[in-house]
Amino acid sequence: MDSKLREWQLDIERIWSADAPDWHEAARLADVMARISGEVILKHAAAQALPILRRAALEAADPDITHAAQRRLGIVKDVLHTLTTPKFGRRDIPVKQLTPEEHHRQLLGLPLDSRLTLAEIHRAYKRVAKSAHPDAGGSAQEFLAVSAAREALMKVR
Repeated sequence: MDSKLREWQLDIERIWSADAPDWHEAARLADVMARISGEVILKHAAAQALPILRRAALEAADPDITHAAQRRLGIVKDVLHTLTTPKFGRRDIPVKQLTPEEHHRQLLGLPLDSRLTLAEIHRAYKRVAKSAHPDAGGSAQEFLAVSAAREALMKVR
């Protein structure tokens, strides 16, 4: 399907960059994309663009309609660009699950990889509990989670 996306992208670019865009061809392409694309966002963008592209094919002389068709075609072009652009970096690597201790540290805003003193745990708890307490605008569930995190870290220490 990736080759089909690239093919559509080239076709859309060709139509987009033409002095007088072929709105019939743009409507045909949008129709095909809306029907057979496996990408939900592309299906949606093409289906949304289809009515105005068809109207531009019928009323090519109306500048308001051609301008609206150009904008919708631009949205489809941007979606195709996003789908075909290679992703760099470590974006597709799954997020590491936190251990219970790391989760408790995160709740209290403490570093995940250093040794903690009882005083550090207590200060962090006091700081977070001020905003998590129900009387301070937090929720009871949030306050209980913060308290449980403090207790668990105190026991591990």
